[in-house]
Amino acid sequence: MTNIPLDYETLRLIWWLLLGVLLIGFAIADGYDLGVGALLPFAAKTDEERRVMINLIGPTWEGNQVWLVLGGGAIFAAWPALYAASFSGFYLAMITILLALILRPVGFKFRGKIRDPRWRSMWDWGLFIGGFVPALIFGVAVGNVLLGVPFRLDQTMRAYYDGNFFGLLRPFPLVAGLISVSMLVSHGGVVAAMRCAEPVAERARRYAMLAALATTVLFAVAGLWVAFGLDGYVVTSVQQTAGPSNPLTKTVVTEGGAWLHNFRAYPWMTIAPALGVVGPLLAALALAARRYWAALAGSSLAIFGIISTAGLSLFPFLLPSSINPEASLTVWDASSSHLTLFIMLLATVFFLPLILAYTAWVYRVMRGPVNATSIGRNPNAY
Repeated sequence: MTNIPLDYETLRLIWWLLLGVLLIGFAIADGYDLGVGALLPFAAKTDEERRVMINLIGPTWEGNQVWLVLGGGAIFAAWPALYAASFSGFYLAMITILLALILRPVGFKFRGKIRDPRWRSMWDWGLFIGGFVPALIFGVAVGNVLLGVPFRLDQTMRAYYDGNFFGLLRPFPLVAGLISVSMLVSHGGVVAAMRCAEPVAERARRYAMLAALATTVLFAVAGLWVAFGLDGYVVTSVQQTAGPSNPLTKTVVTEGGAWLHNFRAYPWMTIAPALGVVGPLLAALALAARRYWAALAGSSLAIFGIISTAGLSLFPFLLPSSINPEASLTVWDASSSHLTLFIMLLATVFFLPLILAYTAWVYRVMRGPVNATSIGRNPNAY
């Protein structure tokens, strides 16, 4: 359409970038909530210490989860074919994530209603599940995308998923899941070490250091696996980057090491995997020196690098199909219409800065140490 100032190809690329921004924003903002939840039974030993950790994330977790809602909404509106194929194929995995996430608000509200230690311990483990399980399954999902997902499309573009939940739990996706867990535990541990009182801060610091080192090792192992033990996908026909969305008009083959093609073609992209290796090491070294802002920068860079590496490896694929490679969804053939993408971009340009400003304001208001004294002064503390 000539009256739209941005061409279709550019808008598709912008929305691919925005999807990455939303996923990274979720991992950095809500990722530390998940990491703190996963650390709760281990870094805090007494009821008071666990209250300190809970009140570290209690005031902000709900706002941080907006990034997840935005990411799901962006997939639904900008990439409807991706939404249909992935949410139906990963349905049980998505339900598992949602059930785990539901334990967070329920745990926050119900934990303090009864003073029975068994009651509170039950909800502490519920909060652990609410942090650990989503972190694991998000990583497992990314690992399955890199392997290829068993779906196909009929001539009417309806997606059919031929796999099952337990088929997602293959070795490589499980390694990807462990990367996700260690990455977010490190990130959450850094925040807990920064803001919690001793001895919680010291325990969180030690766990965060171990998780950061594990992230580097696991990410390196996954990189070698992708390079030498994993087939990637390659489009062998000429794709119309500004043409109508129809995934069945291309030809695709699988090829060993194909997920590295983009890094060979554009060497600057290797910055992403470099950050995925260096970021956790920086976080571990900064934690050892108790330089917490540097540690937070390192864990955030690790998240940026690891997620960006997955996205750049896949490009232009969004969801490869393992049983019918031609049905794989790409940036160029799975998007909404030209007009839809443009209208959504205008809304995003308006609302995203508001969300960023609101988030920054909330963090500023909620800044400072969290300890037994601060909880005692707060009538709304958990």
